[in-house]
Amino acid sequence: MPPLDGAAEWLNSGPLDPADLRGRVVLVNFWTLTCINWLRQEPYVRAWSQAYRDDGLVVVGVHTPEFDFEHDVEWIRRAVAARSIDYPVAVDNDYAIWRGFDNHYWPALYFVDTDGVIRDEHFGEGRYEQSERVLQQLLGIERAPVPVNGVGPEAAADWDNLRTPETYLGFDRGEHFASPDGPTLDQGRAYRVPDYLGLNQWALSGEWTIGSAGVVADRAGSGIAFRFHARDAHLVLAPGANRPIPFRVLLDGVAPGPAKGVDVDAEGNGVLQDARLYQLVRQNGPIGERTLEVMFGEPGAEAYAFTFG
Repeated sequence: MPPLDGAAEWLNSGPLDPADLRGRVVLVNFWTLTCINWLRQEPYVRAWSQAYRDDGLVVVGVHTPEFDFEHDVEWIRRAVAARSIDYPVAVDNDYAIWRGFDNHYWPALYFVDTDGVIRDEHFGEGRYEQSERVLQQLLGIERAPVPVNGVGPEAAADWDNLRTPETYLGFDRGEHFASPDGPTLDQGRAYRVPDYLGLNQWALSGEWTIGSAGVVADRAGSGIAFRFHARDAHLVLAPGANRPIPFRVLLDGVAPGPAKGVDVDAEGNGVLQDARLYQLVRQNGPIGERTLEVMFGEPGAEAYAFTFG
């Protein structure tokens, strides 16, 4: 197990190193607060931490940021509180622990035995029963799997109906942008939604500045439209100047009603207050192509990536 040196801060504990953890089974979990794949994995990691703590398991979360705003320890603290994470979390802002493990993925799990040797690893979602069996084998116990029921953004994706991939909005990684005349980097200008959006295409309306990592609304009333095919739709948002920004969600031009996500009401109203992933749509009926629109009531909203489930 590599050192755990270089963290900017530790949450829920003082600094830890492999010597402190020798004699315990350790599960190291790399995550970043806006990652939908981590959010869907987290209820399992949290359940394992609570179920096997008295058997000798220590879970160590390592928060390594993807977007610049995820370096802010306050946003990480809020994510830890929102997810009821009570195990140690290293704030790995400089990627020191990430590099020590030669890690490349969010989320990532490393299974460490009592001698401090990594015995298994897993990247991404899934494989939960096998991962729990690995933990039990390292702990020398055998019992029924821990029941887990993710809710909100933690619920498992509807993989059978998922036809739209994660889509970044910034200039560096943005794809399928459909506003006429294309994007302009680092310069505020007006955009509009075309008369037709194809599946997995998105467009801006109103005045925006497109940066390398995301887009920023320059005026009230600016919006984003996305044509998608999935049960759930999420958007990674940050409030810019850290003031609350109201927004409105429409689905095929009307309020979402029962298809609302956990972060909006039936009329589609929500408030951008924390920098995090917002669930805008959660459908219960038949899944097909839909057009999602998000309009911001004040300037300053920053949008980074759509994810689906």
